[in-house]
Amino acid sequence: MKKKRQIPHTYVIVFFIIVFCAILTWVLPGGEFDRETVTLPDGTTQNVIIKDSFHTTDNVPQTSEIFSAFFKGFVKQSDIIIFILMIGGAFWIMNDSKAIDVGIFSFLKKTKRIEHIKLFRFLGIDNIIFTLIMLMFSVFGAVFGMSEETIAFVIIFVPLAISMGYDSIVGVNLCFVAATLGFAGALLNPFTIGIAQGIAGIPLFTGIEYRFVLWIILNIVGIVYLIRYAKKVKKNPKSSLVYEDDNKNWRNKSLIDPEHVQYYTPKSAWVIFGLVSVALIILSFYYFETTLSIGNSAAKMPIIPILTGLFILSSPFLLKKSVHFFILNILIFTILFLIIGVMGYGWYVMEIATLFFVMGLIAGIANNKSPNNITKLFLEGAKDIASAALIVGLAGGIIIVLQEGKVIDTILYSISQSMKTMGKVGSIGVMYVIQSLINILIPSGSAKAAITMPIMAPFSDLIGISRQATIVAFQLGDGFTNMITPTSGVLIGVLGVAKIPYEKWVKWITPFMIILVILGFLLLIPTVLMDLNGF
Repeated sequence: MKKKRQIPHTYVIVFFIIVFCAILTWVLPGGEFDRETVTLPDGTTQNVIIKDSFHTTDNVPQTSEIFSAFFKGFVKQSDIIIFILMIGGAFWIMNDSKAIDVGIFSFLKKTKRIEHIKLFRFLGIDNIIFTLIMLMFSVFGAVFGMSEETIAFVIIFVPLAISMGYDSIVGVNLCFVAATLGFAGALLNPFTIGIAQGIAGIPLFTGIEYRFVLWIILNIVGIVYLIRYAKKVKKNPKSSLVYEDDNKNWRNKSLIDPEHVQYYTPKSAWVIFGLVSVALIILSFYYFETTLSIGNSAAKMPIIPILTGLFILSSPFLLKKSVHFFILNILIFTILFLIIGVMGYGWYVMEIATLFFVMGLIAGIANNKSPNNITKLFLEGAKDIASAALIVGLAGGIIIVLQEGKVIDTILYSISQSMKTMGKVGSIGVMYVIQSLINILIPSGSAKAAITMPIMAPFSDLIGISRQATIVAFQLGDGFTNMITPTSGVLIGVLGVAKIPYEKWVKWITPFMIILVILGFLLLIPTVLMDLNGF
């Protein structure tokens, strides 16, 4: 009998990519751009390339360094690795209370009640739910650049999708893919559009009218694509690429039977309610007003006191029902404070991980767990998600090898020279391809803006292309490949948490990527052939 060919493990695939990059350091000549620190319009500084400063250097062939690249990759991606471990531990504590299970069943029960409405039945209640969730996360991606934060939401939406009769891929689409589409649309994203326009010398967030059109089109395509796939899986669950994986990792961890839920409220939950309320009141005095920034606009409002009041008013009613609903309330307000922290105080993974860690502790104490039990649950959660955290560090080794081999700038310089003989449409298309390829090597949008804009912006002047068009080529090239590149710590983290093998994700996402790449090129043509506002 012919032996079935075994698909390589995700770790194996990433390792061979590292080996391939090491081979490139032997083949390609070394090269570097000179860099300088500039101050952007918003007052922040950025290390950028000096135009026409490329010069060859001795390359540094990588051999045994591929093994030390693992260690350096872990160090480079340490913030995301720790973020994943803390999120995993915190949610494991919360999941022990079965609050999320109760929330999912309550949600599904309510959706069943409105299915009799003709309009909802015609549109499909699941389709409406998917559309609203994806639009919400797309707005987050477009306005404040939500990316790493989606890792935490995967733990919520994958079980929800599976409970609704779908698979883990649908769950990942609801938050990660939706936020990435918004990131590509980049209406007011300060980490991509803000930095790129600042370096290119363009008034911040101009050209938003056409970017809004882009955002709408991208979301329509993404939502329709997901709904068509979801219908296929609902009709035949075995058609899912991750059917067996979901059975092993998610479906065998069956949710509690809603008919046999023991609703209760221990005294510890009331104590936690009192302590959290006092802490929020004190916080409200210290941070009575918060400046929420959206793009180039900002507004002051007493948002923390407002949320504090809502928490104090809503929690007693939920505590009277059951501790499960109180813990769900804690989760909801955790997410609201996350949004305020990002938009108002510039939070990143450290602050967000701390927020979810506190959420886990509060949930454990409210559920009357002892300190030893809470510690045990946290360690179990961290252990369960450790493989997702470790693969992020392993993928970080790819960038390390290319950087230490002195070939990243050589690759960038070589492909930028390919545009010199192209027309306008050809040049903007090549810029788009270049940005997409560079995003595979440098998945950070802000870093890529600092590297490419000093080259692309002046070059666009020479060939008669608007710098704004160059920005659009950057944002689309930066956005799409985030959903497939193995160098993205966020993607690898998301797949690890969802327990989706990388090779199966690539097989699923490739047709969608082809559609997006072609669509992206078509959407770039008006930027060089039409008279658009801000271009």
